[in-house]
Amino acid sequence: MSGNTTGVVFRVTTWGESHGEAVGAVVDGCPPGIALAAEAIQRELDRRKPGSDALASPRREEDRVEILSGVFEGRTTGTPIALTIRNRDAASAAYDDLKDVFRPGHGDFTYWKKYGHRDHRGGGRASGRETAARVAAGAIARRVIAPAGITVAAFTRALGGIVAKGDPPGDADRNRLRCPDAAAAERMERRLAGAKRQGDTLGGVAEICIHGCPPGLGEPVFDKLDADLACALMGIGTVKGVEIGAGFAAAAMKGSRCNDPIGPAGFASNHAGGVLAGISNGEAIVLRAACKPIPSIGRAQETVDVRGNPATLAVRGRHDVCVIPRILPVCEAMVCLVLADHLLRQKAIRP
Repeated sequence: MSGNTTGVVFRVTTWGESHGEAVGAVVDGCPPGIALAAEAIQRELDRRKPGSDALASPRREEDRVEILSGVFEGRTTGTPIALTIRNRDAASAAYDDLKDVFRPGHGDFTYWKKYGHRDHRGGGRASGRETAARVAAGAIARRVIAPAGITVAAFTRALGGIVAKGDPPGDADRNRLRCPDAAAAERMERRLAGAKRQGDTLGGVAEICIHGCPPGLGEPVFDKLDADLACALMGIGTVKGVEIGAGFAAAAMKGSRCNDPIGPAGFASNHAGGVLAGISNGEAIVLRAACKPIPSIGRAQETVDVRGNPATLAVRGRHDVCVIPRILPVCEAMVCLVLADHLLRQKAIRP
């Protein structure tokens, strides 16, 4: 009922708040015998953790993962895997002035309307801090899909209105934004620095590329692969839109151009983005997630308090200027969770 669990066979429940004792996840349905060490999870968490550079949140969290169950002698046992990531650097006093005031663009207002009670410290469960648990669980899902030859990588397609050219990976490994276009990455960095000076934030577009996905994953009606991938990405707090393959551009195409011709060697194009009728067709799956600007900004904004009185608020605390690049491993994790679930479901049909 409460929407903290995702998946059918490979099921993940996340828990914890930004300024609580810890955040974490329980992974159920992971097959036994998969080699898994904390270091494999830690590598993914290190890509997401704050405090990495001047434009990221200065919150210093080591994000050290603890595996509490489900792994014995370096291999999964088939029982639930419990993961914990302790909060070590929460500065809750910086959020005292938010106790009775709603931040524009954040979940403060809607959480209040839903529950009548909320954790105002750093946004509680609505904070991006919760995504650390998703990344930890996604690292396990990545181990599940790897033997099938499936790889998942996310890149920066746009940031602050600057659109990168070229196909990834391109120059992505040469800049911190993981942008395939080096020239665009330099312009993005300058725009980020400008937004920080102005006390503002920027949005962007993450592109996620899946290679090696076998044909046949996904269900034909309600659990279509593309629908579940879109749902997973839209479940990330910052994401406001998802497109697959040609996406919205397909609406302006004629059928003769949008259709991907099929020949003995496979598909001649990939406007479908690797999914037909909700089922993977063996081509690369390409998704793009539109991420809104971070709502916590240092500029004065109009709002109301819990009694409905007008108020003006300039948010304090520690925040990123843009969710990119830290959102990239989160996008990868959510995609890995969906792929692991559908891969295991397909094995039940055709072992």
